[in-house]
Amino acid sequence: MIDNRELHPSHPDIAKRLRRAEGHIRKVIEMIETGRPCLDIVHQLHAVEKAIIQAKRTLALDHLDHCLEAVVGPLDHEDRNAIRDFSQITRFL
Repeated sequence: MIDNRELHPSHPDIAKRLRRAEGHIRKVIEMIETGRPCLDIVHQLHAVEKAIIQAKRTLALDHLDHCLEAVVGPLDHEDRNAIRDFSQITRFL
């Protein structure tokens, strides 16, 4: 049974992105087993890598946007700006 307390609006999109990566991985395996050119295989692996990186980034930023705010609780305007700045700067990592 899934605990919905940890389900955020971005999770369905993340799962969709990871399913797409899973399909790419299956394709890469098939390509290797059938002797496809390395350049084609690397291209598919690049798609897998990008999908996983984006899923990880989306999940981390979603966590900051939802979970960190809940833990910190009510803050004055100045302290709230510091949290927003932290969240914004992590988008560049």
